[in-house]
Amino acid sequence: MAKEWRGAMAAAVLAAVLLAPALAGSGEPGPERPRAREAGVVIGVRATGPRNAIVDVAGVAVGHATVVEGDALRTGVTAILPHGGDLYRERVPAAIVVGNGYGKLVGVTQVDELGELETPILLTGTLAVWRAADALVDWQLAQPGMEEVRSLNPVVGETNDGFLNDIRARAIGPAQVWQALASASTGNVEEGAVGAGTGTVAFGWKGGIGTSSRRLPPGEGGHTVGVLVQSNFGGRLTIGGVPLDGLLPDAVAARGAAGPPASSGDGSIMIVVATDAPLDARLLRRLAGRALLGLGRTGGNMSNGSGDYVIAFSTAAAVRRTQGSKGPAAALVPNDAMTPLFEAAAEATEEAIINSLFRAGTMRGHRGTVQGLPLERVLPALGGEGAGG
Repeated sequence: MAKEWRGAMAAAVLAAVLLAPALAGSGEPGPERPRAREAGVVIGVRATGPRNAIVDVAGVAVGHATVVEGDALRTGVTAILPHGGDLYRERVPAAIVVGNGYGKLVGVTQVDELGELETPILLTGTLAVWRAADALVDWQLAQPGMEEVRSLNPVVGETNDGFLNDIRARAIGPAQVWQALASASTGNVEEGAVGAGTGTVAFGWKGGIGTSSRRLPPGEGGHTVGVLVQSNFGGRLTIGGVPLDGLLPDAVAARGAAGPPASSGDGSIMIVVATDAPLDARLLRRLAGRALLGLGRTGGNMSNGSGDYVIAFSTAAAVRRTQGSKGPAAALVPNDAMTPLFEAAAEATEEAIINSLFRAGTMRGHRGTVQGLPLERVLPALGGEGAGG
């Protein structure tokens, strides 16, 4: 019955895709594109959370600010808040794993040293990192109770949106950062060409923001793992185990020779992993490493010119670092119970990346046009067992 449902859903979505006109515009909303599961493409075997998004981890909020101006600006900011309280005084344990370090990640050394986050996480474009970090510091210092704070570690990551976006214009400033923070919601997460994913490219097709989650059954702890990605990388696109290199037209040919190679792998991806499982920095580092398995399953190759980063944190109240606390107030997940969480992180990362591609439509920008992933070609190729089993 599940397979029949997926087939019927895929057929309906495919019909809509074929009827919808292609949009090669300036960032205006185009025909609604489906998430992977809405199109019948099921990644992995574990159950998702109710919204299949990082916000299924209770308390996590996500906000975006999107900049689409004229013919050249296609960029933005995405903010991830681990919880709705005082992040400076209720710090969450965290870890960062680097797959390939060709990138700019502000704040990484203090997270490595202390194993904690004390600010929200921001994602943006490469040359906007330092402006975003400065604006994040201003925002946090303006919060109540921060009057005497003399040190702060903003965490800001990036991918390079310089094909669709005039990256040298450095269009991100305090207004966009504060908008992303102010709009952060624990409701559904916008995906595709929005926020930090506005101008990104993945596998030569339009990339963007994607998210997914997995919820473990009670017998395995009942915890939730949520993932959000900013996809801007390359390799050999694979969906649900089906390699698509030979089934899709070359992305460079689809948009003209001015674009970057479709499968060079150069680019970057930021992966944010949240969980409500009580994990310390050591266990979070182990969890973050498994997100790279999900990246690999999509065909990403972490090439020489790619920045591939995973930021993982736990929202569990028992492991937060409050002033004067001397350690976790509850038992951590033991090493031999981590495997289900590992599987959840890998599956959710894989699906988040595919969602980023499915949801992002064609966009014209600074140096040319990037086509949205051609679902009319992809969905038939993923039919039957290829659609995730």
